[in-house]
Amino acid sequence: MNDSFNPQEAAAQATHTYRNLTARLGLLGLNTDIPESVRDLAETTVGQTREIHDRSIDAFEASVATFELLFDAAGQGAAAFNRKIVDIARRNVETSFDLATSLAGAKDFADMMRLQAAYWQKQIGTLTAQAEEVRALSKKVAADTAESIKAQMPRGVDGRHCREP
Repeated sequence: MNDSFNPQEAAAQATHTYRNLTARLGLLGLNTDIPESVRDLAETTVGQTREIHDRSIDAFEASVATFELLFDAAGQGAAAFNRKIVDIARRNVETSFDLATSLAGAKDFADMMRLQAAYWQKQIGTLTAQAEEVRALSKKVAADTAESIKAQMPRGVDGRHCREP
């Protein structure tokens, strides 16, 4: 099992075997000519297969381009949505720090309770507005993505083929 593979020897052996085999076949006197009709058929078939392949590649590339556009549109929507959520979180954290600063300066427990009540009253309105921002953005992202999908579809959204009589 210590034998090493030598590519040059393998190639030489394969060449020798091929030449030996073709020489023996030649001695048999067989007519190995391929009829012209078979060659013509083979050429035609290869040409047709090439055309089908080329059309298939074109269709595949168009599909890939469509998916790229769709993913790009969806990705842009997701990025906008993520930016909005991060912005809302940042604003809420800043507001919380403002509350903490106010509470640290409170003179007594009643003052702390008043600051807390004012904070939560304001925060309820803020959270409602933020929920509306997220809802509006979600609706826009969904509409933009759907529009991008519709624009890329070769036929109507209901899936029916439109054929003229």
